[in-house]
Amino acid sequence: MNNNNETTSIVALGGLGEVGKNMYVVTHKEEIIIIDAGVMFPEDDLLGIDYVIQDISYLKQNEDKIKGLVITHGHEDHIGGISFLLNSVNIPKIYASKIAADLIVKKLTDRNVSYNNIELVTEDTILKTKYFKIEFVGTTHSIPGSFALAIHTPNGIIFETGDFKFDLTPIGPVANIHKMAELGKNGVTLLLSDSTNALSPGSSKSESSVDEALNDIVSKHYGRVIIATFASNIFRIKHIVETCRKNNRKIIIFGRSMETSIELALNNGLIEDKSIFIDNNQAKNLKKNEICILCTGTQGEPLAALSRIANGQHKQITLMPDDLVVFSSSPIPGNAASINRVINKLYLKGVKVYTNKTFNDVHTSGHAKEEELKWMLRIINPKYFMPMHGEYRMLKEHKRIAEDCNIPSENIFICKNGDVINLNKGVVTKGNSIQAGDVYVDGSRIGDIGSQVIKDRKLMSNDGILVTILNINTLTRKLLIKPNVTTRGFIMVNENPELINKIEHKITDIVNKTLSSASYSHTDLKNQIILELYPYINELTGRRPIILPVIMEVNQA
Repeated sequence: MNNNNETTSIVALGGLGEVGKNMYVVTHKEEIIIIDAGVMFPEDDLLGIDYVIQDISYLKQNEDKIKGLVITHGHEDHIGGISFLLNSVNIPKIYASKIAADLIVKKLTDRNVSYNNIELVTEDTILKTKYFKIEFVGTTHSIPGSFALAIHTPNGIIFETGDFKFDLTPIGPVANIHKMAELGKNGVTLLLSDSTNALSPGSSKSESSVDEALNDIVSKHYGRVIIATFASNIFRIKHIVETCRKNNRKIIIFGRSMETSIELALNNGLIEDKSIFIDNNQAKNLKKNEICILCTGTQGEPLAALSRIANGQHKQITLMPDDLVVFSSSPIPGNAASINRVINKLYLKGVKVYTNKTFNDVHTSGHAKEEELKWMLRIINPKYFMPMHGEYRMLKEHKRIAEDCNIPSENIFICKNGDVINLNKGVVTKGNSIQAGDVYVDGSRIGDIGSQVIKDRKLMSNDGILVTILNINTLTRKLLIKPNVTTRGFIMVNENPELINKIEHKITDIVNKTLSSASYSHTDLKNQIILELYPYINELTGRRPIILPVIMEVNQA
């Protein structure tokens, strides 16, 4: 990081080259402002990993400079890592909207993290420190209380969009385009803009068009309607409730995250009619066309409510032939196969299924597409630009879009996590890099799951594990009995006696040879077994299971 006293620096600790784990850090002299602290959900190859979070070594080294954590909105990829951050670094204050703050408090409570210094912000809030002034600019997104940030620094204005779209007929508030235009008129030095939908041409549909489509579906269907949507999309949930109210349907909720979002919406006045929600027992007294089931599971998650319903494993809901299932969502990259499996199972049950492909207006994204990204570039009219929040291909496409909007190519910075951007007297340059990377969370274990552990897990998932138990007489330095071999995920021991017998003989030879040497240790013996047994098993079977030798010593004359 540039330590020049006159320089303002910004670095991403997460959010570049990936969708998720957003965290951006702005530094000037002895002050640091952190923007967001999200998580990223693991890819399929990160076996056993619950979350991926940021490497915050830089924040630990500069803990005394941190003035606060500013939250743009309450989605997991922006607030999900706060509990882990608070356990590692002292954060004097968190600034968040009411909705985001409620979600943060619940998350901290669930993880037994004590913190009571959250300050609520609105669009009228102005945060001031010695070197920074931060303004909040209302944006349109799929959750209330979403903001862009105008960060006034001694070296120019940084405008960070957060997640946004431009929707002139939204369910919630319209983005404050006038405030954005005023900032653009006064001169923005550096724009950081959401790149999630940079590869999508055109403009995103208005949320009101989804409202009309869902109303059309719900009003015409004569049986039960089951709607699956993102629990985090509170505005979508709000208009599903309104649609059901207009069509005289009561709502049964399934899914813990959905229950949390409904509770949040009720507590914040976004949904006013609590009587519309009923439990499954109350539904037994209603006609089918008076029932709507609202649930989680849009991405085919195996344990989510919709997957259990499709599998016939849900304790309270059994599908009926005249049910209609609506996926009010779009597939997150990588989830298409899981979603299709659930859809196939629903069709096998004989129900009708609507997805965003079959019925084009049952979902719209909360992220700006190409034409909306151009709007933002034109309104803010920055001198320099850094695309953020997206995979590399999204950042690259966003650069092209910016060039179409007359931002010079040399003024556009495509960065990776850890790259430092320096602002000095209105000029932006790329500096050195700092440490930044992925930290894995596995249950209560944070950061001690390295690449070798992941590699071993992949090996076990592909080739299994082989355990050999050795009983050794320490006095005579001989095996008391032949090695005991057992496996998991490799072969069935009882069905492959010849192979097991060969492996036992090989282990016996290795052990006898090692024990006959002048000196040996447990570590030497284990290493020798693994070293010689790997190629032997691979030659016999074409597989390389994880080998775990267990040595039990007995003193017997």
